Amino acid sequence: MSSRNAWLDQAKGFACLLIVCHHLAFYGPMSDVVKPVATLLMDWLFDYARMAVQVFLVLGGYLAAAGLAPQGLTRHAQLLPLLGKRFVRLVLPFAAALAVTILLTELVRNMGFEHDSMSAAPSWAQLLAHLFLLHGVGGWESLSAGVWYVAIDFQLYAAAALWIWACHRLAQAPLAAKSAAKGGAAAVPAASRWPLTLVQAGIVVLVAASLWDWNLDSGLDNWAIYFFGAYGLGMMAWWAAHSPRPMGRWVWAAAMLVLGAVALWIEWRTRIALALTTALVLALAGAVSWSDRLLQWRWSPLQQLGQMSYSVFLIHFSICLLVNAVWHMLWPEGAFINSIGLVLAVGLSVAAGHLLYRYVETQSASWLELLRWQAGTMGVGAAVALNLI
Repeated sequence: MSSRNAWLDQAKGFACLLIVCHHLAFYGPMSDVVKPVATLLMDWLFDYARMAVQVFLVLGGYLAAAGLAPQGLTRHAQLLPLLGKRFVRLVLPFAAALAVTILLTELVRNMGFEHDSMSAAPSWAQLLAHLFLLHGVGGWESLSAGVWYVAIDFQLYAAAALWIWACHRLAQAPLAAKSAAKGGAAAVPAASRWPLTLVQAGIVVLVAASLWDWNLDSGLDNWAIYFFGAYGLGMMAWWAAHSPRPMGRWVWAAAMLVLGAVALWIEWRTRIALALTTALVLALAGAVSWSDRLLQWRWSPLQQLGQMSYSVFLIHFSICLLVNAVWHMLWPEGAFINSIGLVLAVGLSVAAGHLLYRYVETQSASWLELLRWQAGTMGVGAAVALNLI
């Protein structure tokens, strides 16, 4: 499997749809009206659709390994520019979506709609915490559903990048000293086995610690260590699928299976079982002789949704909130008409995500552009707090 292909995009697209549907089932009032005639579906979306986030965590680790250390050796000698680029990429569309969410929340509040899912007008500290991805660890109320994932994604990527960079520096130090003694330039041979072993061994240890201990404490769910088990399994899946030796794939798969089996023996967690299954599928897919027809199959709408899934994820809550408010005012009863509202909310969320993806996420990202969007979001928050909107 390549680090970017149609099947990965389609998996992300399907998982994105499940997350949107989960939030629609979780936050009423449309789902409350529909539930009596579709109890099993609403209960399943409420309880299980949220676990699709495990697919994103595993795929995030898979793609992180591809970009950071495809064979266990770092591709980036400089850590801070790498983290800065990741931060800008994540926060720029996040800031734009946050501004829309604040505006639409205030709009539906002015319409007289009140619901537990609505946040109060944001404070300056709360806005700044969101824009710097500190809202979870700082204990601030989230301004939109699911925004915890944005901060966790950055933490996970930063943790993996820091470890891989540290291994590179540790391997470089003795070579630099040796080269200095000889009066030559320091260099790390591309075929060096020590950093390869150290990088991957460290990730395996972190996965074990997360799955066997940290993930059992829900009080840690604002920190990367709680989720690193699923993310690290994704990294291991990349190294398995792209092992230079055929036997390597099976060794990696066995290691993943042992880590996951022990974790589930300690305490059964369906979300961890899903993460393990996803990672094993990614790891072993390359060992199967798929037909060319199957490999080339793709459903373009789902693939496109996967490509813009981050933008859809960021914007969908505010759109769903607006549709819920309008439907509650016009049709507070009636299962059929509220079912139409749920479907419409999904469609409008995808449409809004497409706009965010096209005009913000895929545009050139820079620190200057990010500061502009952050300033704009702060301005919107201030206008709401001062009752100017």
